[in-house]
Amino acid sequence: MTNHDEGNARATRPHARKSLGQHFLNDTRILGRIASAVGAGTGDTVIEIGPGRGALTDQLLRRGATVIAIELDTLLAARLRQRYAGESRLMIVESDVLKVQLGEMVSGEYFLAGNIPYYITTPILFHALRRPRPARAVYLVQREVGERIAAAPATSEYGALSVNVQALARAELLFNVPSRAFSPPPKVESAVIRVTPREDPVVDASEEKQFREFVIAAFGLRRKQMRRVLRTLWNLGPEAAEAILASCSIDPERRPETLSPAEFAAVLRSRLTES
Repeated sequence: MTNHDEGNARATRPHARKSLGQHFLNDTRILGRIASAVGAGTGDTVIEIGPGRGALTDQLLRRGATVIAIELDTLLAARLRQRYAGESRLMIVESDVLKVQLGEMVSGEYFLAGNIPYYITTPILFHALRRPRPARAVYLVQREVGERIAAAPATSEYGALSVNVQALARAELLFNVPSRAFSPPPKVESAVIRVTPREDPVVDASEEKQFREFVIAAFGLRRKQMRRVLRTLWNLGPEAAEAILASCSIDPERRPETLSPAEFAAVLRSRLTES
C-alpha cells in the first residue's frame, strides 16, 4: 500500500463514538500480549467483545483461533464484514453483548476477550460469569477497576466488586496500558486483567444472587462492625447476630472489607440455616 493509499484508509476508518465509550487500542505489541494472555490457539473458540476495527481480532486469528465477534456499532460491524469477507474462522454478531447468552453461542469450551466500554464494565463482567462460563476471560478495563477486581482483603481497593468476582473466579491484574496507546486517548489509565473461573466457587448457582446482594449491602455499611452490619441488614438482635458470626469463627468487631469471599459465604449460609 502506498503512503497515499494508507492516508485514504485512515481517513475512511470509522471514527470513535463517544456515546459508546469507544477508544481503539492501536499498539500491536500490547495487542499481542493480550492475545497471548487469552491463550487460545488452533481449534479454540474466542468470543470477542467489541472488536472495533479488528486489531485484536487480527491477533486472535493469527494464532489459529475461531472468533465470534460481538459488535454493537452498526458501521463498525459492516466494515468488519467487508474486511474479513473471506475469513471462515470469523463470525460477526451485531448486538449488545448484554443481550447475548454467551455460553449458548458455542458448544463446549470457549474463551472470552475484549476492550470493554468502561461505563458498563461491571455489568459485562457479571454477565460473562453466568454459566456456562468461559475457560478464561481477558479484559482491557479502566486501571482503577482492574485494581478493585483483583484486590486482596483489608486493602483500600477491596470492595463488593472484588468479593463478588473472586467468589466465582481467580482475578489477575496482568499489566497496565497507557492512554497514549489508544485512539482517541481515554482520560484514564487502563489495565489488562485475566479472570479464570474457579473449580471450587465459594457459592453455587442457587446462592449467587443472594450472595451478591448481601455483599453489596454489607459494603454499603463498610465502616460498621460485622455485628452491626448483620443487625442492620437482617433486623437481628445482638445475640442472634453474634451467634451467626461465632458459628463462622468471625470476630464480630471485624468490618466488611476484612472478610474473604469464603467468609461472606459462610455468614450467608449460617443466616439461611438459622431462618
